[in-house]
Amino acid sequence: MNVVSRHVCDLGRFDADPEKSYTIPKEYYTDPAIFAREKEAIFFKAWNYVCHTSQVAEAGAYVTVRIIDQNIVVMRGQADVLRAFYNVCSHRAHELLHGCGQTRMVTCPYHAWTYHTDGKLRTAVGQKRVEGFEADEFALKQVKLEEYAGFIFVNLDPDASPLHAEAGSLADDIKGYCADVPGLKFAHRLTYEIKANWKNVVDNFLECYHCSVAHPAFVDLVDIKNYHTKTYDLYSSHISPPGRSDNAAYQIPDGPAGNFAAWWLWPSVTFNVFPGSANITVLHIQPTGPETTLEHFDFFFADATPTEGERQAIDYIDKVLQPEDIGLVESVQRGLHSRGYNQGRLMVDKDRSYNSEHGLHHFHALVLKQLGDL
Repeated sequence: MNVVSRHVCDLGRFDADPEKSYTIPKEYYTDPAIFAREKEAIFFKAWNYVCHTSQVAEAGAYVTVRIIDQNIVVMRGQADVLRAFYNVCSHRAHELLHGCGQTRMVTCPYHAWTYHTDGKLRTAVGQKRVEGFEADEFALKQVKLEEYAGFIFVNLDPDASPLHAEAGSLADDIKGYCADVPGLKFAHRLTYEIKANWKNVVDNFLECYHCSVAHPAFVDLVDIKNYHTKTYDLYSSHISPPGRSDNAAYQIPDGPAGNFAAWWLWPSVTFNVFPGSANITVLHIQPTGPETTLEHFDFFFADATPTEGERQAIDYIDKVLQPEDIGLVESVQRGLHSRGYNQGRLMVDKDRSYNSEHGLHHFHALVLKQLGDL
């Protein structure tokens, strides 16, 4: 059993009322002991994003994902059954599969133990000469899995409640802006290594108070004055009517531009529908240490080959929006070590305007509650 030492910060001026509250103290972004607690209490208890359903549509298709220091593989076996396993050999714990791909069976690179796609041990070299060897004992260890809103999620807690029960109406909300998420195709992935705590990255996504200052092209793309954030139990929505079709971000095809719609789902994944043709992007925020984060930005379109307009949208995110945001959060992470800073006032107004930071307060409260600090 993993035992994590208790290390509770003084919450200072954090308040249950968002209109009176300050941020969580800076220790929550820098302290290795708090990060160790988050690993067990948050990420090993939550539903973690893996991929789009189309990425494991065929028998033998697999995708791997890391949940901090846990390596997981999702694989579609025979009879169209989708399963998730700890991605380690039952012999001596060598990692089995990497990235994504297609396989008829799983072979360990260390001692060539092989497994069926349902996780059962197929062969172990020399097993007939080992007294009392029981193949059933060495099947891959399974992980809880759920398909939700066109995507695959896993949970390391065998007693976890179903995601569809925890996420409320999120799937319906997404469908209202992207009618056929399961029918879209994976088209591209952008990857970034960020020198910032994962919560710092989530914070930045959850407010548009900084947008007018830091993202001038994005402000053209959406109607920023009518950008609204709403919070729910385990997610929040961030919706704006369309901005100018001749915006500085990228060219939107003729016809209805559509809204910008985004959702954050606890603890660290976002879904985004940008103006233009049918699309959804997934920003997966994966902590790799107390002050480091890996981001994957996955794009899903009607076709696996992006159109010129879709390529422009990818380039805008890769060359403009992400560099702007990464520069912000890495500067904040450095600033959190300042002896002149501990907490800042959350700017939350009664009207919950586009500048309001109530989405941050909602997130911070969830973190504190899950850690048992609130």
